[in-house]
Amino acid sequence: MHTPSLPAAAPHSARGKPALAKAANLALPIALAVLVGGTAYAGADTTFNPALTMFTDFLEGSGGKIITVLSLAGGLIALASGRFALGQVAVPVGVGIGVGTGVPIVTSVVTAVI
Repeated sequence: MHTPSLPAAAPHSARGKPALAKAANLALPIALAVLVGGTAYAGADTTFNPALTMFTDFLEGSGGKIITVLSLAGGLIALASGRFALGQVAVPVGVGIGVGTGVPIVTSVVTAVI
């Protein structure tokens, strides 16, 4: 019966190539990221400022009033159904307060955190 022989040990220089290749595979992306990457500042991006301004203007203006009136109408319809629950009054009041004062509070908190 013939037993297969083990391959001969690789010379010292051949064993060093995989380690060198691994180092090159790691170093090349890092070097490219350092050379190509620019400076990033948190909160300096103004991409969504027009959308944020339009949305806050909508909620603080007529849109907020419409949302509050619709919420109040829903509460009144629920009251007219014959059963009373505190949520039927509290939800429209909460929506009105949230729309009226919540938007400036949230935007100032987000601006302060960022």
